[in-house]
Amino acid sequence: MPVPQIRGAQAREVWRRLSAVTDPELDEPITDMGFVERLEVSRSGEVEIDFRLPTYWCSPNFAFLMADGIRKAAMTPAWVQKVRVQLQDHCFADKVNDGINGQQPFEAIFAALTEGGNLDEVRETFREKAFLRRQEAVLQGLRAMGWTAGQITTLTLAEFDALNLSGHAEAAAQKPRYREILVGDGLALLPEDWAFVTWRGDPIVAEDLQDHLMRLRALRINMEFNGAMCRGLAAARYKEVVRNGEEPELIDFILGRVPPRACGDSQSSRG
Repeated sequence: MPVPQIRGAQAREVWRRLSAVTDPELDEPITDMGFVERLEVSRSGEVEIDFRLPTYWCSPNFAFLMADGIRKAAMTPAWVQKVRVQLQDHCFADKVNDGINGQQPFEAIFAALTEGGNLDEVRETFREKAFLRRQEAVLQGLRAMGWTAGQITTLTLAEFDALNLSGHAEAAAQKPRYREILVGDGLALLPEDWAFVTWRGDPIVAEDLQDHLMRLRALRINMEFNGAMCRGLAAARYKEVVRNGEEPELIDFILGRVPPRACGDSQSSRG
């Protein structure tokens, strides 16, 4: 899906905020995925955003999470007076739009489907996946630089902040994104805290690093497969998906030719 025309400084600011909103299952920015179809800002500070998803039947909890993220991100600038988010071309579009713009919780809008549950558990699951996927990118970057398991697993938060990963594009791109969850979710706070821990906050010991990386690789391949499927469905539906030629496509998975993430390759620039 093509990027909408963004006119004016205020619209560009909102667009930057939207780049922090991710597809919850893929951990890729909705702006990169091409989900945002229209962004308009009025002189009075009212923001209107239209977005759409790869299929008509994308899960309503995914759609609601993204719509909620879009609304919160767009409300961040102090000058914004009102935000209206519209999900387009979706079987639950009316319900999602009513809930988001009316500031009603998911469980109230989809009571018949949730049996009283809410999205907290879903949010937690996707947050963990994002944390681990970002962690793998940084770990692979350090391995490409020749770091040993002992050096990696004893790296402190202060040392992590001082890292220069400029020669490893994917690792460099994911470093601040990994730190955002690491510190934001309280997994590391003090300069002497370990930089690489499990989602539970347990340290990763050197002898377990290889097994840990194997688990992270499986998670990443699953997420990349889902991303390839989303792009393929969107391409078939809208005939307008722009690819950069680097992300894997469904045929790559079918033929078993998806390589490990090449963090040491300075040409790898996705993220």
